[in-house]
Amino acid sequence: MSLNNQVLDRPISQELPYVEGNLSYLIPTAEKPVNYTYEPPAGIPRTNATYQTHKLPIYNARSISENISLDREGFAFTGHNTNVRNFYDEDEVRRVYYPEAEQLLKEVTGATKVVIFDHTLRNASQSKPGENNIKEPALRVHNDFTAKSGYTRARLELAARGIDDIDTLLKQRFAIINVWRAIATPIQESPLAVCDAQSIAITDLVAGDLVYRDRVGETYGVTYNSKHKWFYFPQMHRDEALFIKCFDSAEDGHARFAAHTAFKDPTSPANAPPRESIELRTFVFYPA
Repeated sequence: MSLNNQVLDRPISQELPYVEGNLSYLIPTAEKPVNYTYEPPAGIPRTNATYQTHKLPIYNARSISENISLDREGFAFTGHNTNVRNFYDEDEVRRVYYPEAEQLLKEVTGATKVVIFDHTLRNASQSKPGENNIKEPALRVHNDFTAKSGYTRARLELAARGIDDIDTLLKQRFAIINVWRAIATPIQESPLAVCDAQSIAITDLVAGDLVYRDRVGETYGVTYNSKHKWFYFPQMHRDEALFIKCFDSAEDGHARFAAHTAFKDPTSPANAPPRESIELRTFVFYPA
């Protein structure tokens, strides 16, 4: 057995320091879950999904970060300096941060092509739905794309950028990887937890519609499974990056879907500042 597998074996992971967090899991129902990204028409609920919390250990992965990989656990972590001064400046994020992240992803994954197609800022104290694009931390276990919507979104975004020969690109292996980073003080409130993709059964993933004003996307809600293994990187600061694989076209044993969620850290100080973070969503194309 390799060192990498030994590190994340349950007996060894249990030797890591951990906190206990209440994680919000989807309760399965007969109908497909639907979530609206905006206030829906009168009489239609914002969501038909219901959730139940389960208290689980969330292990501090800092000491094993070098033994974790995107292709096996579905997430990875590295130190990475950024030259961005103000992450709330949309132009600076696109002009400075996008190229930084593109180069970083090529180095981390060996990708030949990276397309950054979206980013989200999160700060509960500044979030004003309908007025700005800043969101609150997402406190439910989920994965941003499904086996179907990974392809759908890729085709949509590549076409919008006028990229040629999309069919050829989508026949080679590609992944959707989120790049997640703190953008202000070290994170104490609502840190991000990621689930080892190896511990997720395909039957734990429930496809749901994500309704926008102009289109309908699809994401995975996640039902509870006692085998799920959760990790986090406490006190993340702005010169560190966490990678989360939300989709992989390869079906040959590589990690495909790493569920994630924000959680209320019981060790967080009562007066901790609201979490400020940014996540990029990216297409990563591997060598043919």
